[in-house]
Amino acid sequence: MSKTILISGASKGFGRAWTEAFLAKGYKVAATARNIDTLADLKAQYGDAILPLTLDVNKREDSFALVQKVQQHFGTIDILINNAGYALNGAVEEASEAEARAQFETNFFGTLWLTQAVLPIMRNQKSGHIIQVSSILGIATLPNLGLYNASKFAVEGLTETLSQEVKQFGINVTLVEPNGYFTDIWGNEINSKSIDVYDGLRKASAETDRSEIFGKTSATVPAIVKLVEAENPPLRLFLGKVALPFAKQVYEQKLATWEEWADVSVAAHG
Repeated sequence: MSKTILISGASKGFGRAWTEAFLAKGYKVAATARNIDTLADLKAQYGDAILPLTLDVNKREDSFALVQKVQQHFGTIDILINNAGYALNGAVEEASEAEARAQFETNFFGTLWLTQAVLPIMRNQKSGHIIQVSSILGIATLPNLGLYNASKFAVEGLTETLSQEVKQFGINVTLVEPNGYFTDIWGNEINSKSIDVYDGLRKASAETDRSEIFGKTSATVPAIVKLVEAENPPLRLFLGKVALPFAKQVYEQKLATWEEWADVSVAAHG
């Protein structure tokens, strides 16, 4: 049977590439975007197989209403892919309150609202797969992306907990953790007001050769298709060749520090 997939942030980047791939495979896709005009060509090509829907993921009530609309239209939702998100560039000190809250509203709360909205449907079905698009920066950090890092760390904690809670209902949960890719998220010009003492960090980042460390968006398609078709999908899936070596380096450093301070830690138990 053809699966029904609900994917947010479908207008560009990963979302666009994956939506096209799902439709080509014969899946039914509810594709959300702030501007669904960007999906008009897919609607013209695939007709009733795609349901383009306008959604601002920051609005909880809209997310719940949209999920009900998708269920009524297709009869089921087999897979949810929370892909909508963006990156705020800037040092931690530079982020304004509005910028910090907006980053979490989209990356964390937007993910939470759609997740909560589909859970009753998947519980009743006793099946489903929730895929959260996180990042390597949800388990290891880089400077000048503090609020983005934090939002993805929050998604990681939420999702790991969720996987333990919903396994009993036959619902699978996966964190997709890409390393850097050539997508609009890194060229979005969403920047905090700069403080000049951080210019050196910005300059070093700008001068980094991304040709080797950034992957090609189109290359992720086979991995995502394999993930949605897997009978026993993993809790975590890296995308790209840089993520695993980076994670290993970071966790080796963390373990070394924890071991070094182990006596202090144990004594603090009482």
